[in-house]
Amino acid sequence: MRLSSALLGIFVAASTADTARSFSATPSSSSTADRPTGSPVPHTNVDGSGRTIDPLLVRAARGERTERVPVWMMRQAGRHIAEYRELCKRYPTFRMRSELPDVAVEVSLQPYRNYKTDGCILFSDILTPLPGLGIEFDIDEKVGPVVTPMRDWDDMKKRMRPIDPSTSAPFVAEALRALRGEVSPDTAVLGFVGCPYTLATYLVEGRTSREYLETKKMMYAEPKLLHAILKNLADGIGEYALYQIENGAQLIQIFDSWAGHLSPRDYDEFAAPYQKMILDKIKEKYPNVPTVTYIKHSGALVERMAATGVDVVSLDWTVDMAEGRERIASGRARAGISGRGGVQGNLDPAVLFGDFATIKERAEEIMKKAGPVGHVMNLGHGIEAATPEENAAYFIETVRNYRHES
Repeated sequence: MRLSSALLGIFVAASTADTARSFSATPSSSSTADRPTGSPVPHTNVDGSGRTIDPLLVRAARGERTERVPVWMMRQAGRHIAEYRELCKRYPTFRMRSELPDVAVEVSLQPYRNYKTDGCILFSDILTPLPGLGIEFDIDEKVGPVVTPMRDWDDMKKRMRPIDPSTSAPFVAEALRALRGEVSPDTAVLGFVGCPYTLATYLVEGRTSREYLETKKMMYAEPKLLHAILKNLADGIGEYALYQIENGAQLIQIFDSWAGHLSPRDYDEFAAPYQKMILDKIKEKYPNVPTVTYIKHSGALVERMAATGVDVVSLDWTVDMAEGRERIASGRARAGISGRGGVQGNLDPAVLFGDFATIKERAEEIMKKAGPVGHVMNLGHGIEAATPEENAAYFIETVRNYRHES
């Protein structure tokens, strides 16, 4: 993004003065937050007695039996929290809030502090790595992401380039390292990336779309061009995922949010292979770092998602949890992948507008169906902005207090 002089001035002032006063991190472990930037952050934590441990959520995502079900919420950092809405008055653009490291750390920590979630996810956006790939973007507070459309070979060749995250997104490393120093040893710091197909829809459409007609026109009229864009994105996003891991992310969730609009055949050609490229790159270098995949409205694609080799499939609320577990196991078996695979989710976010009794009943039903091994409790999509904070807190408390019968 080319910043105007006025906006640049706001960035500089916030970064050098106001932000430093309000959100200066006080890391609890110098071995993480104070580690030189070039030195990879260990994937394990150290507890109060000096033991090396893996966080609860990481162990569950690996398919280990855990003492209780870990829980966090997609979009847990953001608009439903009053503190965040107050912060927005001082930092009015999303990119300020996500690219000023101290601000991003503060926003990331708000739900962790307020609710005691087992995962603390970096406050960022799936489009954050795009400038490093040569694609400038802005986020309009009302419209959402805005990108100059890319619809021909010349434009792609002119604009797209290999990524160097340390140059284009150093704020991500700084925020992740700070988070590792701030959270408890049993809490996982989570990173995430957008998948190539979903990112390509923004590149081709130029903004959020309901029908993705420009993308589908390219898919059917000029598939080689779309494949070239997807390949470039997969190469870059894979590097960006590794960058997050090397700077403190202990789990990576990949979002292919709009792949649920594809037919199974088109998913197999234009989405799954590029998801797998990212997952394979992660596993080749960091085989012990768990991976999670999420697609909205993915009921028709569950087996295909599992067949990519991802460790955990995050189900949306339209899939029954017990049936989802069986379908994940089936998809892995058909692809020749051992083990049942993990599952995440999948409470309908709208349930959090109900009373406490309804929240408890629905959450416990999901946990019973998921079983005691390989389940990370979450919502079936991001938390709604109007969700009462006390209801979000009760949901987390309900899950933390639940125990499977032995």
